[in-house]
Amino acid sequence: MEKKKKFKIYFSDFFEVSPDVIKEYGAFNISLINDLPLFVDPFLLFNSENEQYQILHNGLIDYVKFLKQESKKKLPVGLIESWYYFPEVKQNWLGYSKTGNEGRGLGLKFAKSLRTNLTTVFQDFGNEQGISAHIEKLTLIKNGVGKDQISDFTCNLIRGFLAEFTSKFAITHIKKTKLDLFNVQKAKFNWETKTWAAKQYLLPRYGNQFVLLTPIDLLTKDEAWITHRGFIEDFSHIVNGVENTQLRSEIDQYFVSILPTEANKDEVEEAIEKVVAKYPLLLNVFIALKEKDKVGATKQSLEKLNEANKLFVNQLRKFVDLLDNNSTFYQTGTSSYEEGMKRIEFLKHVIEKQDGYRLFYVNDKPIRRESDLQIMFKLTWFASDFDVNSEVNNGQGPADFLYLMEVKIRSQ
Repeated sequence: MEKKKKFKIYFSDFFEVSPDVIKEYGAFNISLINDLPLFVDPFLLFNSENEQYQILHNGLIDYVKFLKQESKKKLPVGLIESWYYFPEVKQNWLGYSKTGNEGRGLGLKFAKSLRTNLTTVFQDFGNEQGISAHIEKLTLIKNGVGKDQISDFTCNLIRGFLAEFTSKFAITHIKKTKLDLFNVQKAKFNWETKTWAAKQYLLPRYGNQFVLLTPIDLLTKDEAWITHRGFIEDFSHIVNGVENTQLRSEIDQYFVSILPTEANKDEVEEAIEKVVAKYPLLLNVFIALKEKDKVGATKQSLEKLNEANKLFVNQLRKFVDLLDNNSTFYQTGTSSYEEGMKRIEFLKHVIEKQDGYRLFYVNDKPIRRESDLQIMFKLTWFASDFDVNSEVNNGQGPADFLYLMEVKIRSQ
């Protein structure tokens, strides 16, 4: 009987370790073909009973308070780059990258926005009354910092923890031949010298870079617990949460006075931004409401992670097996336009005629996000046979993806 093929898609495949072992350790079994649309929610650090997580969250807050203090000063370019610039932590394979794991990182735009906001609308950061400090607060205004940037920012500030978390797993469960010593930049901040220090870790080697695992209980999908969209959607409830009746009336009156007649969605949001600029205490009211529902935060993230795992791991693996069993999809090359079209026809046939469409449903509902479908397509297309590829990154990359775009254009 012919031995069933296996395909390299996930961390477990490339490093020959059981997915159950990764799950038991508490890490997410990431794909090493393309970033998955997951990100670290710092509220889960705050909300955890894990003492180490609480220490990490306190470290995040302390660092932002440090930046707030320094933002008042005229700083040389070198210090701004050292303190406010952060390259994307691409080694954890999380985020919104359209191809592979290359993201933009946090550079000049992030630094400017952060420095400005910490001296204006967020000048009370770390000294809020009645609530704890949360770095997600920085996402609550439109010209602020986005949710993906907060995840990148968080990952940068806990990079040493992620490296240690991965190293412990790797030393115990992965063959030594698949590991290497890596110098991880910005692993720890030295508060005495106010400088970032690097540190060496023994980590899984993927091509010429290392891989970082992330604890499942820090991840969520689509939206964090404290978000700009949530603030906009709950605005009326937030205003009603202002205890001072006179102030509440003033806020209502100001909002109505600047809101255009028959305002559209964008105009409503613009009006809310103006209200927040005048009454920044509303941000704290919103955060207080979110803090009261801590259980909801954990429940929401768990539901989203289960959905992501079902879609991007369990069902996608079944789809790859279905393609391999019912077509010559993975025996067909992609070095020419004709070969690419044949592959696409096989893909279409399995989806339409072999019940492959069923695997594009989650909880009996079709996938609605185009980005999720694109990721599933890329993970499927680039899945590589264990028996064929000798290099961990053989046969994948931007050139192949550009080829797919050429096929699409020429077929129109």
